Amino acid sequence: MVQVIQASRIEEVGELVDLFGLEKQLDPTFFSEWQIDLPELTALEQQALDEMKSEYEYLSLYANLEPIVKMVIVGPLLKMAGFYRPPFRVKAEKRVELLSEDEGTVVRGVLDILVMHDRFWAILIEAKRVQYSLDAGIPQALFYMLGDPDPGKPIFGLVTNGPDFQFLKLVHGEQPIYSESARFYLNRADDLQIVLKTLKKLGGLVLQ
Repeated sequence: MVQVIQASRIEEVGELVDLFGLEKQLDPTFFSEWQIDLPELTALEQQALDEMKSEYEYLSLYANLEPIVKMVIVGPLLKMAGFYRPPFRVKAEKRVELLSEDEGTVVRGVLDILVMHDRFWAILIEAKRVQYSLDAGIPQALFYMLGDPDPGKPIFGLVTNGPDFQFLKLVHGEQPIYSESARFYLNRADDLQIVLKTLKKLGGLVLQ
């Protein structure tokens, strides 16, 4: 009998290791895209990030709900990074279903925000309630990344709960391998600028 698991029930990366053979790559050169050759931001972009940060800090005094994160942080970042223009497409609430290696378990889930280019999943966003750490969203983001329809190319992801950010990279090959960037924080120096620069960098890579 086939067992069905909802993606929202996946709480640990170890579950994906058991189900799909996912392996973590510890070599820092595997995921160097967030560290080197990042594009420069204009003065207007830097000003917009400052305003975004100020607005979020004000609104978070009264509401820490996921829609606020999407509206104030995720949406503007995607727009500034160019993901609302051709040839990218944005879809929300997309259902994803994966069969485990032993074909005994089906995992089903609904992707929060998906940015696509010719069916290549470029950026995945898991917007979590701000009270949750990023660790709560990473297993689900990796699950969705495992559903990449083009296993010949790397897929990138961004997990954010609003004030915190972390990028992911996954490559399928014979065995799926993933790695994580450093974590970035809204209230730390220029971290939000690095997040936008990295989004711009990854968006350019998937168009090459």
